[in-house]
Amino acid sequence: MHTQLAPGITQIATTKRDHAFLVEGDDGLTLVDVGWAKAPGALLDTAAALGRHPSDIRRIVITHAHPDHVQGAAELRRRTGARILIHEADRAWLEAGRVPAEGRSGALGRLIDRVPKLHWTPVSADGTLADGELVDGSGGLRVIHTPGHTPGHIVLFHEPTRTVLMGDAAFNRGELALGPAALAADPALRPGSLARIPDNLRAVGFAHGTPLTGSGVDTFQDFLRTLTTD
Repeated sequence: MHTQLAPGITQIATTKRDHAFLVEGDDGLTLVDVGWAKAPGALLDTAAALGRHPSDIRRIVITHAHPDHVQGAAELRRRTGARILIHEADRAWLEAGRVPAEGRSGALGRLIDRVPKLHWTPVSADGTLADGELVDGSGGLRVIHTPGHTPGHIVLFHEPTRTVLMGDAAFNRGELALGPAALAADPALRPGSLARIPDNLRAVGFAHGTPLTGSGVDTFQDFLRTLTTD
């Protein structure tokens, strides 16, 4: 299933709980996150439904190296030829094929990362992304480094439509939240990272949860303000 979040931005459900995003750009499509191992099929089916060819996906921007965002990356690159881009601080995780022990702040997080089903085919990044960088060819995606969930977590701000793609910096599954601290690398960093998200947004997309537009965006920005004033 897919929906248009904003002009040029399509949200794709890769499972009942997970989303990726296709963004129309200057030279084709940019995919934000991939998903689990079976996600490439859903992603390419959506591209076809939009009248696009697999090779139209020119780059894959990974918000962070957790299995539910990268497990399908190697297969999707094989099928599209897309370049894979990630923040330098998460690059070693991507290329190792798993989250390291120091990648979670809590014992539960470290335990689940030992499960083989939560590992992935190691993927070599084709390039890295830095805070403030405008992703070449993406049609206006600006990188905002938001460490906390992982050291190299990034949020993508689509400047033309003032849409923010949150990755796992925040969740909207019934209510707005930061997610379990045990699954974050450094949960204390999360409020300060989220304070860097721009004001006057028009849409918010989440890897996990219902997107927000209209008055929902006001609720989201109120949520961000509470994090910095608590």
